[in-house]
Amino acid sequence: MTDPAPASTAGLLIRAAAVHTLVPGEPPRRAIAVTGGRITALAPAPDGLDALIGPDTEVVDAPGSTVLPAFDDTHTHLVLAAQSVHGVPVHRARDLTEFLGLIRERAARTPAGEWIHTTVNWQEALLTEQRMPTTAELDAATADHPVLVRRGAYNMVLNSAALRLAGITEATEAPPGGVIERDEHGRLTGRLVNRAVEPVERVLPRPTLAERIEGLRAASAAFAATGIGTVRDCLVPVEDLDVLDAARAEGALAVRVRALVSGFAARTPEQVDALLDRMDAWRAAGRDDDRLSLWGVKFGIDGGFEAGALEEPYQGQPCYHGRLLWEPVELLAAVDRVVGRGWRVGVHAWGDRGLRVLLDVFEQVVKRRPGLPPGTLVVEHGGLARPEQRARAIALGVPVTVQHPLLHDGALTQQRAWGEERTAALFPLREWLDEGALLTGGSDFPVGPYGAMVSVWGMTTRDTTAGVIGPEHAIGRAEAVALHTVNAARLTGESGVRGSLRPGAYADLTVWPLDPLDCPADALRELLPSRTVVNGRTVHHM
Repeated sequence: MTDPAPASTAGLLIRAAAVHTLVPGEPPRRAIAVTGGRITALAPAPDGLDALIGPDTEVVDAPGSTVLPAFDDTHTHLVLAAQSVHGVPVHRARDLTEFLGLIRERAARTPAGEWIHTTVNWQEALLTEQRMPTTAELDAATADHPVLVRRGAYNMVLNSAALRLAGITEATEAPPGGVIERDEHGRLTGRLVNRAVEPVERVLPRPTLAERIEGLRAASAAFAATGIGTVRDCLVPVEDLDVLDAARAEGALAVRVRALVSGFAARTPEQVDALLDRMDAWRAAGRDDDRLSLWGVKFGIDGGFEAGALEEPYQGQPCYHGRLLWEPVELLAAVDRVVGRGWRVGVHAWGDRGLRVLLDVFEQVVKRRPGLPPGTLVVEHGGLARPEQRARAIALGVPVTVQHPLLHDGALTQQRAWGEERTAALFPLREWLDEGALLTGGSDFPVGPYGAMVSVWGMTTRDTTAGVIGPEHAIGRAEAVALHTVNAARLTGESGVRGSLRPGAYADLTVWPLDPLDCPADALRELLPSRTVVNGRTVHHM
């Protein structure tokens, strides 16, 4: 029997071994038809939609392939990926000699005085030396260029020329919530963490709009090539909304974007209001659409691998518990102002103390504003989530975004800071799901690699650079797929049009050469789609 189908011809028709719709209780189909950006019909037989084939229909015969919805990456950093597209590819280096050699090679073909910056998706724990380069080592690679080595969003190492341009000297004190690292003799190492990076951001040369758009074109295409159809970018500077808008206008976004504006620099009520005024103007101008929309604001309660706020001290540091980046009363005021304007809030919380304090804040917001729409308050990461904290989050109806890829790449770094036991306890997915939480999946690129199946592989195996850790927290493949599809659409409030394959839904789908739900685990990690379709348009094809 064929599912109901319209009389018009299809723009795209795919025949496959299985079409997993992810509609509860619905068996796999064998054919799917798309017209004008929407799914128009499905059929249980591969030839069940052949009546929809017209002279302009693209027919994809993939008898050994599997179709799934396109995946969401619900916590990633597309804008940051776009900015580092042309950086020195230090993520390929195996040791510091190779790392510094790549910078030296770039310097040899870069005019003196121009900035040199690196890609951001690397971890020092994966280098042979298991440390970051120093200012002295970067100076040896080039003294003629300011050099910015960036790891993730909040860690930098600068050479002497870059430190001078940023105005950072031996006398400079770190701002609240930031670290200017010094060695055992009190001298600068060149490393800046969290809010200490802000002086550098202010002096970096701004690429042209055309360069920014091309970076977004390349980065979004790279996401699509792994099966990602929608990204929730969790650190968009408010001024970069115009860049994303320009990229959308030029057709440069291969994926849908749900943007969280960065609230990290908004520390006072006046600064929060100024940020919200710009967001309100965006909303009033009607610039949101299904390709690019403004989701809300992103804050952070604590640091990451080496600064997440813990109840118990760090390994080997009996007086160090990580860092809270906000006074709870101030974060409460900021979050309350945001939701009072009708926006949503996602807050980074990594350590168990950070999550506890954040839930205290969220509880107060809910008391002040009863009847908040579901999904208004979101925990980003919730890494070390103790049972009582999980129960509180679930009782509040607060969704949680989780990212096994960042645990995969950062496990060794985290073990050195927290020890093996607490690192293995990160992302207790099995418990979260069994207890009734709304979880969604992501990568936190550049801390972890993006990709639909590398995430599914990690959540189901708990494999990391430190080996398999916390296997009791693993979940099944269908559950892991749901975190990136059905659950992700619930998080963004788009369940009616995304997350599953049904007539009338957006034609966002992926075609895989193997069935990700039952292929060998070894194949899953490297599995890439043969085709990614977003809004009925093929944005990746092998």
